[in-house]
Amino acid sequence: MPRYKLLLEYDGTTLVGWQRQAQGVSVQSLLEDAFEKLGEKGAFVQGAGRTDAGVHATGQVGHVDLAKEWDPWRLCGGLNAHLKHAPVSVLDAQLVDEDFHARFSATSRSYMYRLVVRSSPLVLDAHRAWRLPPPFDVALMQEAAQVLLGTHDFTSFRASECQATSPVRTLDRLDVTEEGGDVRFFIEARSFLHHQVRNFVGTLQLVARGRMTVAQFTDVLEAKDRRRAGPTAPACGLTLTGVGY
Repeated sequence: MPRYKLLLEYDGTTLVGWQRQAQGVSVQSLLEDAFEKLGEKGAFVQGAGRTDAGVHATGQVGHVDLAKEWDPWRLCGGLNAHLKHAPVSVLDAQLVDEDFHARFSATSRSYMYRLVVRSSPLVLDAHRAWRLPPPFDVALMQEAAQVLLGTHDFTSFRASECQATSPVRTLDRLDVTEEGGDVRFFIEARSFLHHQVRNFVGTLQLVARGRMTVAQFTDVLEAKDRRRAGPTAPACGLTLTGVGY
């Protein structure tokens, strides 16, 4: 059976996440329903990352085995025709070797978290960013963020329902930028624990708002205790921007 790699974009606002569930609409269910309408009944789309409800993607990757070989351009167009009323778009489709796996072949995953610092509520970006009021010290937060780089036991930033066998991960990048109150976190690693990125942001914002020092943030990491860290940042600010192979 020919295997295809899919590059995907989606708005997760109204979705229950990547994975098909008993209730609610997921990215996976929308894609598999589109394949069925193309005549590929039983197609099972596997993703590089199981994004949560409300999380967006501009560079999610999936793979699927199909009953027949398709011209990639026609496959992409056909899927999008059946997804025209859905918050999911197929940006590209490629025929790949049968040993390619969207999840297990991945060597890196990149996320961007967006936070807007202002007093007024968000309207246009209400489902695309987390709003927090000033004052907000981005430079101090960036200093604290560098503590997370490298290989660590990230138990303090791991969701209680995380099913990973080990809390140890290697963080390759965590950069923070700011322009006009628009704060963006660019984060990259081979893999992440459940809610790890959102827990990073939820704790780092305490540093930026003067509620935690850089030294205390370091203590949180070393404590290996989720109760010592900050809240989980809202899903709306998180976007999966790319997967490396």
